[in-house]
Amino acid sequence: MQNVEEDKKQESLGETLMTVFYAILIAVTIRTFLFEPYKIPSGSMYPTLEVGDFLFVSKYTYGYSRHSFPFSFPKFSGRIWSDLPKRGDIVVFKFPKDNKTDYIKRIIGLPGETVQMKEGRLYINDKLIERKPVGRYVISEYTPFVQDFAEYTETLPEGQTHRIIEHSDSVDTVDNTPKFVIPEGHYFMMGDNRDNSNDSRKDVGMVPFENIEGKARFLFYSHDDTAVWYNPISWIGAIRWERLFNKIK
Repeated sequence: MQNVEEDKKQESLGETLMTVFYAILIAVTIRTFLFEPYKIPSGSMYPTLEVGDFLFVSKYTYGYSRHSFPFSFPKFSGRIWSDLPKRGDIVVFKFPKDNKTDYIKRIIGLPGETVQMKEGRLYINDKLIERKPVGRYVISEYTPFVQDFAEYTETLPEGQTHRIIEHSDSVDTVDNTPKFVIPEGHYFMMGDNRDNSNDSRKDVGMVPFENIEGKARFLFYSHDDTAVWYNPISWIGAIRWERLFNKIK
């Protein structure tokens, strides 16, 4: 009788371990080939993406490179089943200087093009990109002091529009730049928070196609900074209900 009970316990333990193994395998497969969750850690993509946003990135959109896999392994170059990104796409990519850190920005320049900022205005292939003022944008969350910006809608050459914010048009490091020439197989990234983004105008530089991990698709959760860990009720109050499941564009 005792042996039968021990056999049942061992069988139950084995089934539990197999269940855990398959659950991990399914989760890794989904994160690698389909969708991966991503948390917005900084304000470089305001007003489109806010600190406290959680989103899904589609891994299949542009095909797969070594950076599509956990720890960028296995090591191989290029992409398989590749499809080229489009201007205006918001993408997650590996920082080219360490190939480890995840960044999220908007694709502004394509291979072979030129990009330049002059007095806060964007030029692509020497053509001024249209922008229209829409009012003020205030950031009061996740910041030690309230920040006030001018907000615009910017229209890219293909006609798609998106929102951007600016403190001013005279921040020398980002509002007045040399003319960047984008090499083949690379992309020029910019944050929508134009004066507060480390992007291709600064340390990021040109981003190789193989460094792009996927396209930002939609928000699945978002919260402000009012929650405190010891008060579960505050967790519910901090949810930004109006942002849940919003499509990212």
